[in-house]
Amino acid sequence: MRERKRLEDSLATDAELERRAADIAAYFDLAKEGEDITADLEREIGSLRTLLDKLETKTLLSGETDPLNAIVTIHPGAGGTESQDWAEMLLRMYLRWAELQGFTTVINDHQPAEEAGIKSATFTVTGEYAFGLLSSEIGVHRLVRISPFDQAKRRHTSFASVFVSPEIDESIEVDIKQDDLRIDTYRSGGAGGQHVNTTDSAVRIIHIPTGIVVSCQNERSQHKNRERGMKILRSKLYEFELEKKRAVTKKLEDSKLDIDFGSQIRSYVLHPYRMAKDHRTKFEVGDVDRVLNGDINPFINAFLVMRRSGTPATAAD
Repeated sequence: MRERKRLEDSLATDAELERRAADIAAYFDLAKEGEDITADLEREIGSLRTLLDKLETKTLLSGETDPLNAIVTIHPGAGGTESQDWAEMLLRMYLRWAELQGFTTVINDHQPAEEAGIKSATFTVTGEYAFGLLSSEIGVHRLVRISPFDQAKRRHTSFASVFVSPEIDESIEVDIKQDDLRIDTYRSGGAGGQHVNTTDSAVRIIHIPTGIVVSCQNERSQHKNRERGMKILRSKLYEFELEKKRAVTKKLEDSKLDIDFGSQIRSYVLHPYRMAKDHRTKFEVGDVDRVLNGDINPFINAFLVMRRSGTPATAAD
């Protein structure tokens, strides 16, 4: 069924491209007859360019798990309230990005911090190629700004990490032994209604051999939280095994792409100047507010192009 949908989408896209090309040709015919079609033609070409950009991005996603949904986890780095607030800003950025793509999101786990921000958050993004697109966001993100929590108005640097794994479906087998699991239940915290906050509905699952921990408190039912938690665990274990395989060829990949995956992948600077820059691709933009409001597609596309070609993209204003 997935393959059928993919083929149907390809045929629909082909028909759409043919229709748009015919529309543009018709505008040129009208221009030859002396009609002023400049505004209409510019609008049509701009719309076509947007469609072509999306199609180009899809051609860069050929991995087995690229078409799948994505499970995203955000953790603040050291720095207390500053980093916790930055982690929440990143959460908002990705939720806004998903909304702009027409994707749906579900918050699986949300741990609010005491003063501001979050201690951690995990959410699922459902949409075509969600994992392939968001896999470019894995790594450490750095924020430079005048702290809203510092009475002296000093500049602070904050860090937060983003990890993304594919939400694997039933066609991909992951063997999880019951003896390898420790499952704890606890009372949910934060907003969620009286029932959620007064019963032990939240579930924490620990996979003992790997140390992977999954928490889920979104649902009212402990059973549903456990079911969703196991789904997330399967995805994280699958990504864990893939990561071990990638380690074998990591040196080759690093020399090709000239990337240190242990350092920050992107910086968002709000002071003393304003800029968002990806340190892997060298791609940068000046309108950092637009980026923080979810416009990260240029960064995603630049990374995918670089991953295929090994050549960093050029900077943009």
